[in-house]
Amino acid sequence: MAKTWWAVARGMAKEFFDDEIPDRAATLTYYGVLSIFPALLLLVSLLGAFGETATEYILENLQRLAPGPAREILSDTVGEIRRGSGGGFVAVLSLLGAVWASSGYVAAFIRAANRVLDIPEGRPVWKLTPLRIGVTLTLMVLLAVSAVIVVFTGGLAEQAGKAVGMGDQALLVWSVAKWPVLVLLVAAMISILYWSAPNARLRGLRMAPGSVLAVLLWLAASAGFAVYTANFGSYNKTYGTLAGAVVFLVWLWLSNLAILLGLELDAELARRRAYADGLPKGEEPYVEPRDTAKWPRSLRLRLRRLKWLRRQRRGDEPARNAPEREREREEPGRGRAPGSRPDPEPDASRGHTLDKAAD
Repeated sequence: MAKTWWAVARGMAKEFFDDEIPDRAATLTYYGVLSIFPALLLLVSLLGAFGETATEYILENLQRLAPGPAREILSDTVGEIRRGSGGGFVAVLSLLGAVWASSGYVAAFIRAANRVLDIPEGRPVWKLTPLRIGVTLTLMVLLAVSAVIVVFTGGLAEQAGKAVGMGDQALLVWSVAKWPVLVLLVAAMISILYWSAPNARLRGLRMAPGSVLAVLLWLAASAGFAVYTANFGSYNKTYGTLAGAVVFLVWLWLSNLAILLGLELDAELARRRAYADGLPKGEEPYVEPRDTAKWPRSLRLRLRRLKWLRRQRRGDEPARNAPEREREREEPGRGRAPGSRPDPEPDASRGHTLDKAAD
């Protein structure tokens, strides 16, 4: 078992550089900056129903998660949103614009996920656009649920507990249990990204290792970077008034790096399952695509050939068919009656590897 996981780790290390994970994380950081403030606008608007106290609790807990000077950026941004929020038709337009802007991160993650899983995008734009909006709204709802969980703490939790008849012991249990629940919600949001973003069919339970790794790496990176900036970092001396922005960007980059590394683990495990299932080593794609509408004909034929090879190696199709098919490729018409149609199974290109998915 240890040897297997060591091999998985080596495969991840290789793909880490082949897939340009640091650059992909930087791209996600850019779109994250463009998305996070519209997302905060939407979140603060949704929490307006709970009053100013709810927003204060949210801001307090956001500041706990963010390292060092990045807290000032979050505090100032939420303050501006609260002062500038209005009502009526303009507010509705602002919320719709916030949803569309926040979906830019999901679109960038779709491209990154396809690269990590080594599969080209095959879904047309009329399928991708509703997908990115739907995923964005789903993540917003989960963020709102997480925010509500955070809000119900301290004095607000005591008032709510008295209203529903909860005792002090139940409130104490809730004050401890809410943090594991929040971690599970974060893992659920990451799993939704893993499942919906790539043009690949991934089963839910098989994404669990990557989601767990991503959450653990994110928690460790956030805590470690906060300790570093508080005790060893010299961002204020180096960047001056820009220190808060720089720390915030580095933290976002580390967070996206953790998410992509979790997906890289799922991709490596999927690759090894495909090899064990009969796929020749080095062949791609090793995952089943969701849609091949935008694929060229040569790539679709190649996918059919790989499926045939997997069936053959598993013993689902007699091996004697292979040389006959090879001879038919070399001598068209051999072994067929005049006017009969050629066997459509494997007549794709014979290359051993598929180029990396286009951006």
